[in-house]
Amino acid sequence: MSGPQERLVAQLAQIKQLSGLSLRSLARDAGLSSSSLSRYLTGRLVPPWEAVVALCRVVRRDPRPLRAVWAEAAQAGPAAPPRRNDLPADLFDFTGREPECARVEELLRTVGAATVDGMAGVGKTSLALHVAHRLASAYPDGGRYVDLQGFTPGQEPLDPPAALARLLAGLDVGHLPADVAERAALWRSELSRRRTLVVLDNAADAEQVRPLLPGAGKSAVLVTSRNRLVSLDAAPPVSLAPLGDGDAALLFGRAAGLGHAEDAALHEVLRECGGLPLALRMAGARLRHRPGWTVAVLAERLRDNAGRFDAVFGMSLQQLGAGRRRVFRLLGVLPGADFDTGTATALAGLPAGPVLEELVDAHLVQETSPGRYRMHDLIRRYAAELAAEEEPRADDALRRVLDHYLAQAVAHDRMLPAPQRPRPAAGDPAQAMAWFDLEYVNLVAAFDTAVRLGADEVIASLPQAMRVWFFRHRGTDDQTRMLAAAADAADRLGRPHERSELLADLGFALAAAGRLSAALSAYQRAEGDDELAAALALRIGFVRRDLGELAAAQADFRRARELFERDGNRAGQAQALAFDGWATLHLGARPEAAALARASLDLADGPARIPGLVTLGLAEDRSFLDEALGVAEENDLRHQQAWCHSCLGIALRDAGRMDEAVAHHRRALELLEPLAEAQLEADCRRAYAETLQAVDRRA
Repeated sequence: MSGPQERLVAQLAQIKQLSGLSLRSLARDAGLSSSSLSRYLTGRLVPPWEAVVALCRVVRRDPRPLRAVWAEAAQAGPAAPPRRNDLPADLFDFTGREPECARVEELLRTVGAATVDGMAGVGKTSLALHVAHRLASAYPDGGRYVDLQGFTPGQEPLDPPAALARLLAGLDVGHLPADVAERAALWRSELSRRRTLVVLDNAADAEQVRPLLPGAGKSAVLVTSRNRLVSLDAAPPVSLAPLGDGDAALLFGRAAGLGHAEDAALHEVLRECGGLPLALRMAGARLRHRPGWTVAVLAERLRDNAGRFDAVFGMSLQQLGAGRRRVFRLLGVLPGADFDTGTATALAGLPAGPVLEELVDAHLVQETSPGRYRMHDLIRRYAAELAAEEEPRADDALRRVLDHYLAQAVAHDRMLPAPQRPRPAAGDPAQAMAWFDLEYVNLVAAFDTAVRLGADEVIASLPQAMRVWFFRHRGTDDQTRMLAAAADAADRLGRPHERSELLADLGFALAAAGRLSAALSAYQRAEGDDELAAALALRIGFVRRDLGELAAAQADFRRARELFERDGNRAGQAQALAFDGWATLHLGARPEAAALARASLDLADGPARIPGLVTLGLAEDRSFLDEALGVAEENDLRHQQAWCHSCLGIALRDAGRMDEAVAHHRRALELLEPLAEAQLEADCRRAYAETLQAVDRRA
């Protein structure tokens, strides 16, 4: 975004800051829809002049100086889609901290990393995001934000493999390696080619952060933690103390909408708030919503309550009606990192949009982006404590949330093309995948909550609704434990076929990760299901092939062929014949292997021809391997391309063309680098090592 659009968006953003309102409240006061206002503020849509006038009226500003900028923007049209940037919004009332901000900015420029530490509620995240927004122009590849959940009530700290998975997913890197060291290396490699600012919020300790740091390059990382991470040498610390009286008074005045206040009463309020920005904003919001109160009345109410922060939180809560206080309490037990209006509505059992609007205005909930919300850890803990005391039916509300997430996951999954679904439901598959990307953390948290509550329907069904997403993001650490728990839940529900399908998925995930014995066990537990018998025989053959049990694998492939033939499944027959040929070739029967491969090609079309072509290429003529590689490239099948390159390396080695063989092996490993295909990578590395040994013998 540049030129007149950028200037107009900047002016509109200033109007929002001056209003001190949430996006929904500002839209309501201006008579606009919140979705339209969101598009105006992000430059995706140029507002009509009447909308600009309405926004200016809310803050009592003359719209006429904006007329020329608006006219230029309207003539130029909407800006191009913005770069990837998922940083939460900056606070319009950020106050003070100039020396600390300057120090953090200096460290990011010179060292490329900094850590902001301090007590809960002191404003660490606010400062980190404020600095990140101030430096946005210095990082043209955008900003990445991850909450590491180091001190989030009800949540386990995010472990490094999961954090790396989320960070890499934000860079559109799929098929992650399983090993944390390899993920960290991939993350550093990706950052080295970009200029990105990464905010790692709410870190538990240095060990959680260390694998997430960038290496060489111009990207930077900003970490926040309640602990001083003294052993993290690569990210020097900047510690935050509570605000001094001057800045605290200024922030309180902004939050309360005051020009001045009685000195004695003001000092008492500041003392009760302890100089913590979170408490100051909430106390100020309380006063702003009570026009009949003075600062002295607020000070008296704070003084009469036991417990400084409970008093501030409680007073903000008391301004709401009983129904809104109930929603606030329930939000304290909501699983996940953030939530949208639909999730809050499911939790409350009533439309939650107006309630969330009031909670945002009272600073009890943060609106991180239009329509998405989160709670500060301190407030979340307070809400959860109230829920434990006052919400005996909180589990019923959680079950509604679990049903909501499951229904949403099923609806979005149906939009995604898959082999078992030739006609997806109406909808945009890209948007459906984006929904899974956005909600993944919350879906996993919902699954864990379902396990705690014994909600077997959700436990059994949610991993199935995530099947396509998991297939495209192989290596996701949560997949195997979710599938194992889902299979057990399906068993408890008396659904044997569903249990077998889940065990088959579990075996596939374990095999791809190179956990062959565990994969074989999962497949064998699924045996006995007639509908899956052919597919299971084929998959068991793959595992035994990878274990080096070639005769057993050959028998499995032949059994799979018979079962596929009985079902009339030509594609299955073709695959079983091709891999029977592969096993037969490696057992030393070359002519028989070639005959099996040709029989496979007679039945196969498109990418299904690749296994037969590979077997025939190894058994007879290398040109079939070139053909197989061409099919894999035409269909953008990266793991199949890697397999073809590896087999070409073997064939060229046998022909004595060592330099060409080495080049194909290296290309295979390059293709596999971003994929979570541990077993295939092991096979390709073994073949490469054998070629290198042959090169040494020739030398």
